[in-house]
Order: sequence, then C-alpha cells, then structure tokens
Amino acid sequence: MSPISRRSLLSAATAAGAAAQFSWALGGSTAQAAPAAEAGRPEAVTLGWLESGGLGAAPGTTLGVPWPKGAYPGNQKFALSTADGKQVPVQSWPLAQWPDGSLKWSAHAVGPETTADTFTLTAGEPAAPARRITVGRDGGTVTVDTGVIVARLGRSGSSLVKSVTRGGREIASNGRLVLLRQGEIEDGDQGKESYERFESTVLATEVEQDGPVRAVVRIDGRHRRGNRSWMPFSVRLYFYAGSESFRMVHTVTYDGTQEPGKASGDFIRGLGVRFTVPMRDASYDRHIRIGGDGTGLLREAVKGVTGLRRDPGAAVQAAQFDGRKLPDPATWDQRVTTRLHLIPEWGDYTLSQLSADGFTVRKRTKKGHGWIAAGGGRRASGFGYVGGASGGLSFGLRDFWEKHPAGLDIRDAHTDRAEVTLWLWSPEAQPMDLRFYHDGLGQDTYAEQLEGLNITYEDYEPGFGTPYGIARTSELLFWAHDSTPDAAHLAKETAAVRTPPQLAAPPSHMVAAKVFGGLFSEPDRSTPAKAKIEDHLDFLFTYYRDQVDMRRWYGFWDYGDIMHSYDPARHQWRYDVGGYAWDNSELSPDLWLWYAYLRSGRADIFRFAEAMTRHTGEVDVYHLGTWAGLGTRHGVQHYADSAKQQRIANTTYRRFYYFLTADERTGDLMHANVDSDETFLALDPIRKIRTEPYTPDRHALSVGFGTDWSGLVSAWLTEWERGGPKAERAKARVLSTMETIAAQPNGFVQGSGLYDLDTGRFAVETEPKVSVSHLSAVFGLNELCAELIDLVDMPRFKEAYLDYCRYFNATKAEQAARYGANFGSLILFQGHSRLDAYAAVQTGDEKLARRAWEKFYNSDGYRESAPWATEEVGGPVTLVPGSEADWVYTNDTALYGLAAIENLALLGDRMP
Repeated sequence: MSPISRRSLLSAATAAGAAAQFSWALGGSTAQAAPAAEAGRPEAVTLGWLESGGLGAAPGTTLGVPWPKGAYPGNQKFALSTADGKQVPVQSWPLAQWPDGSLKWSAHAVGPETTADTFTLTAGEPAAPARRITVGRDGGTVTVDTGVIVARLGRSGSSLVKSVTRGGREIASNGRLVLLRQGEIEDGDQGKESYERFESTVLATEVEQDGPVRAVVRIDGRHRRGNRSWMPFSVRLYFYAGSESFRMVHTVTYDGTQEPGKASGDFIRGLGVRFTVPMRDASYDRHIRIGGDGTGLLREAVKGVTGLRRDPGAAVQAAQFDGRKLPDPATWDQRVTTRLHLIPEWGDYTLSQLSADGFTVRKRTKKGHGWIAAGGGRRASGFGYVGGASGGLSFGLRDFWEKHPAGLDIRDAHTDRAEVTLWLWSPEAQPMDLRFYHDGLGQDTYAEQLEGLNITYEDYEPGFGTPYGIARTSELLFWAHDSTPDAAHLAKETAAVRTPPQLAAPPSHMVAAKVFGGLFSEPDRSTPAKAKIEDHLDFLFTYYRDQVDMRRWYGFWDYGDIMHSYDPARHQWRYDVGGYAWDNSELSPDLWLWYAYLRSGRADIFRFAEAMTRHTGEVDVYHLGTWAGLGTRHGVQHYADSAKQQRIANTTYRRFYYFLTADERTGDLMHANVDSDETFLALDPIRKIRTEPYTPDRHALSVGFGTDWSGLVSAWLTEWERGGPKAERAKARVLSTMETIAAQPNGFVQGSGLYDLDTGRFAVETEPKVSVSHLSAVFGLNELCAELIDLVDMPRFKEAYLDYCRYFNATKAEQAARYGANFGSLILFQGHSRLDAYAAVQTGDEKLARRAWEKFYNSDGYRESAPWATEEVGGPVTLVPGSEADWVYTNDTALYGLAAIENLALLGDRMP
C-alpha cells in the first residue's frame, strides 16, 4: 500500500470513529464524554516560554493546549509541575471539545508562583495557590482579592476601578476612561479649537472567572457627557492569585459621525485611561519614573535634592535616585535643609509619542506655568510610575509607539492626589480624522464604480467608506506597590508591558494533536528540496517583518496590518492606490502566519500574527450598525472599500489566537459572528455584477459556497466546539449547510445557493451549474473543509469537496468531461496546489500528488527562479534606507506560504 493510501485509510477510520458519537458534550448537552483512549493519551506536555526571561514582573499568563481525540474527557483536571517535581498552582478549563465529547483544547492560567523556565502539564489534581484569589459581590461593588492587593470594581457610575489597596493602604482610586471630542477640524491655521470631555459610565459588570488562580471581570459601558452617551467600551480586568498587579484589555468601538468634505463631526482628540494616586510622602520622597527607549528610565523626584548648589550628602542623593525613603532632613547638611522651601516641586510630567520615531518628555511645576524639556528619544516603552516611599502605582500601555499617537501624563504629583493618564490617542496629536479620503470622483453608478475598479482596484460606493462600527483593542498593566521599586524591578515591569510573557506547548505537541485540520508539520531540512522551501518560508517572513519597520506600518488604526501590492516604479508599496494598499486579510496571510507559528514555535512569528489578529478582527470588521458582522475588502483606508464581506470577518483568522491564549476578547469576536448570516439581508455581496434579478429574501438569500460560506461555517463550527450559548443552532447550521452543499447537482462547483435563514439550509437546485472562482478556496475553505471532513462523517460532502479539489487545477478538457463545461479563466494555481495535496492524501491518487508539486513549482506564484533575496535601497530612491524585493506581493506570499506548509505536511515524502 502506498504512503498516500495508508494515510487516507487511517484518516477515514478516524473520521468514522469520531462520527459514531456525533453528539457533542458541550454547554448543556446531554451527551456523555467518551472514555479516554489510553493508547492516544499524552503522558505529559512540556510547556516553555515563548521568549526567555520567564514570567518576570507580569501578574500571570494563560495558554491553550490542544489534545488528540479521545485523549481526555471534557472535564479533565490538570496538574502543573517544574522540572524538579515541584507542584505549581494552575487553574484549568475546557476551551473546545471533539465530537466524541473528549477534550480538544484546554486553557491553563498560572500566577506569579510560576518561576521556572519549563513546566510539565499532566492529568491530575492541581495544586492550590498559597494565596487563593477571592471575588466578592456587595451592592454596587465587585471586590477582587489576590492575597496581595484588593481591587474594588464599580457596577455603576464612572469608576471602573473604585480603589486598589495593598496592606489596607490605598494605592490608586477612581480608575475611569476619558475621551476628548473635538467638533471641528480646520484645514488651515485659522479657527478656534474647542473640546468636550467625556468620562466612562458603567452599564454592566460581570464576573467571568473567580479563581482560585485567575479572576476575570468584564465591564461594559459608554462615554458620557451630559445627555450624550457614545463610544461604547468593553474592558476586562485580569487578576492572578498572589500578584501585586493586574491587566486591563480595553476595547472601544467608534460610533460617531464624520462626513467626507465636512469640517464638523465627532473627531476624537484624546482617548485614555485615568487613575488617581494618593501622595502621602514628603515631596522629596515622591518619585517619578517614565520609561524611555528599551528599559531606559527618567528617574526623578517631585522635589529634587540632587544637583543643588549645596550638597545634602552623598547618601541622601543616592537614596533619592534609587527611590528609597530619605533620612530625616535634620541629618542633612543644614544649608540644604533650611532652604528646602526654595526648591521647586515638579508636579506635572508628560511623555508624547506622536510617531513611531520620536518621543519627547517635558515637565512643569504646576498648571499655569511653563513647560521645560526633560529629554526624549525614539521609541518609548509606554511605562511609568508615580508614588513614594509609602507606595505608588506603576502603569504601562503595550504597543505604545507602534500604535502612536500615544502619551503618558502625570499631573499634580506635588499635591495630595496625583492623576495618571495613559493616552491611547494623545491629545497632543492631530484629532482622529476618519473621513473618507476622496470625493467619489464622480462614481455615482455601478458602471462608473466598476470602471474605477479597473484602474485603481478600489470598489468605491458612496456612503460605504465609513468608520462607524470599527473597533480597537489595547492592553494595559498596573502594579500596586508598597514602596518605590528599585530600577531592576522597574526594568522587569517595563519588559512585561512591552512583551507580556506567554507560555506555549511545543510544535511537536501541536502536530500530534491534529488540530486545525492537521495540515502542518514541523520544519524538516532533511533533503535539499525541503531545505530550500524552508529557506523560502523564512525569507518571506523576515522580509515582511523588516518591511513593517522600514515602511512604518504603525499607528493606532494600522498596526498589525501589512500592504497588499508593491509599486516597483516608485520603490514603494502602493499605500495610496485603491485596493492595492492595506491588505485586510486578503488571501489569508493570517492563516499563513499562524500555521508558520504552529509548526515552528517561533516567538517572532507568534507576535507578528498576534498583532495581525488584534488588528484584522477589530479594525477591518464592523461591530455596530447595518454591516455588523461584515469585514471590508483591502484598501487605502481599512474601512474604505464598498465590498463588505464575510471573507474578512472570517472567524477562521481568530481561532488560532483564541485557542492558543484563551483570550476572551477574541472569543467575543467569534461569538458575535454566529448570526452573521443575517447580514445577507442587509447587503448583497455581488450586487454590482449580478445579472439576474435578485432581491434579498429571508428564505432565499444568495450565498456563495466559497468566500461566503467559509466565513459563516467557521463561526458556527467554533461556537459549536466551544459550547457557546448558541451551540445547538450553530451545530445545526454546520450540518445542514454541509448536507445541502453536497446535495447540489455539482456540489461546490455549483458556486452558490439560495439560503434560508430560518432553516439554515440551501435550496437544492435541479439544474447543474458551473460557477468557479479563483477566490472561493483562498479564504480558509480548504483548511475548514479539512477540519469538517475529519469531524463529520458525511461521505457526500467529502466527495463534493474532493471533486472541487480534483478539478480546480485540472485541464479544461478534464473539467468539461466531468461537468459539461470548463471552469473558465482561472489563476492562483500555486495556492490551489494544496487542494491537490489534500485530495491526494484523502484518495490515495498518485496523479494528484504529482500534480500538487507540479503546480507548486511550475504554475503561477513564486518560482524557484525568483531572486529569493532583497536589494538594498536608500536615498534618493526611497524615503528611508532599507531593502526591497520588488517581486514580492502579499497575495502570492500568503498562497505560497500556505501551499508550502500544507504540501510539506501532506506530501513531504512524495516530493519530486
């Protein structure tokens, strides 16, 4: 038996066994978990840190771990230990289950007792934390006690965090959100700016987890001033047992109005998180710390006693610089002590990061007096501290310079209550201008808009380039200290802000668990051909990583995305040319990056993919309004294009990050997509090119089997395996759409069907039709179908999909012989070689295996004859020096990356 046939039979047997108990033991289901299969149970999993340094000063970390089918029941308990056998407290819970009710993904949270470099995760009873976290609910307050700090959280009013205490002493209070609105933008230097300040109003507070190791509290609300309430927010606060700090994940959704061509509207001038910090110490024992480049710090006191004309003594100076309480002034040189009242108190500090390339720090004594420069640099860490010898607050904003314009403010540190603001959008920057970037250019009809598409590749339509409903998520950290930390500890806190520590399972375990379709394997350089492909994959990732910095793909709304196409004539990416600018997940670079991480375990790839997931799931998708649940096609602005489609909102792109980290915000995004089939009532995706009469109808919605259905079914599948509140409905839609696609005369080749929102089924056509697009399978369809075929024993669906795989890359004659007509003019054959590879393994067809590698090497996309190198460029050719590979385009990169990874995993032993 050939290797292909052997794998095919094993895969079929696995799928059949899973389908035998196809009643998922999820949320409220009556199904029973199958007994664990001892033969397939991993003895243990070794967990390690993505980056060196361990947990450091972070409050804790949470990770997801996959398991093979049948390995463990859905309610399995887990124990964690260090290499020397010491038990580590861990809190575990299920993230997803296999069809037989066994555990598919589990989440594990660990706190500051986690100090080792590696850990062993096994089935067993978890150790209890030395200081168990507790959560109490009393009237208008939720109280979280980590054993070190106590946080009182609001259930109404403006304060999300009423107070944070340590040892009974208040460290911070009145943690709230602030928003500055500017009503007008003047294009010239005339006019008067006016601002309105809005503050958070809490509408709902929910305890999502209450220990023993980790507690999570979600707070939802809006920003309010007077009678106006807008800019909804969702904030989660994370606490870990034994920790002196907590984490905040802050999401804001834009629901204002900014009309193209008009200077008035809802322009955000500032967006931030603000705390009040009590100042109890003498002003010379009050300390300011502001992070600069790397772990650099500005280390000052409100009343400095260093550098004076008279010297208080070396010990006094050293103590103040180190942040220690000074000895009694009576012991100082009295020439200083008697003149303390003549030394200014510096109460206000500001750090502004208005670009990715520069920050400034300035300070003043108090309001109404002039600012003086206090330094600057390139890229600030986003970290700060204010307090004194009796306690203070450290604070930090992740991706500070990457998501500029950002800022840190400390105000009134010379008084008994200082105020700290972390600005997600600095009020020192220009107001947030989200107006559409051109006047329409006369494109008032579909015909004119299609002409525009033919020249700039932008699918314009009046009124569609709106930011209403887009969102952005930010991450912040806070530490409550009983005294000013030393510089070494502050450096650890800075590192935790910049790169939150993350535990992870190794690639070998990811591969063995056969999750995400089992379409990836560990890198293998055992032959020259394999090594060359691995080199190409490394080259492509490194190039994009470097291009992010060279081209400055940074900014509050932009960071995490990459560009679509290159302009060799300008030695520049086409950032200003219609649909060739921001990529917005076009052809699935998200999938390429996540598969690249899963197989390699590389931290740099994980962080790149993490930033992309945060961006594409929030900024490129609508969360409010008519188009909620739809994403926007690639363009000059992330929301500019009029193609609002499922293919961008695709849950497939979010699943990786969710299952690897258990991130609740990503879980929200996936759950929100469960009902996104309703969006087809609001907008016809192919309205501009449809030739037949069509009016959206609840019982007959035109839905494509490629980009549309793959976006829908990924949300349904994820809700189902997570056991979400709509799991049963989601399950029904997965199965009914699979069944009715398979029942079409030509299966997937039929192209589309009329979908009934109430039944969740496609109407089965009586006449065969051939409608194949090169885009249908390149937004995650192959990856999803591989999962579905593995999970669901539905032979007709499997055959329908394998037929699509067989014939996309077939000759026109072969297509016509099978379907009565060929598929027309197609492209993207290299990317579709992974469909050949998948079908080859499933069917044992050696011809398909050969064709997979033939199309990979010798069709379109990247050839072996490509340069596979960059060229150095600089002035006057480019704005900044760097490198270019003018033959690299993101469509080709995503498809090459996915085809290479999947073909190696499926047919690595069948390479020519």
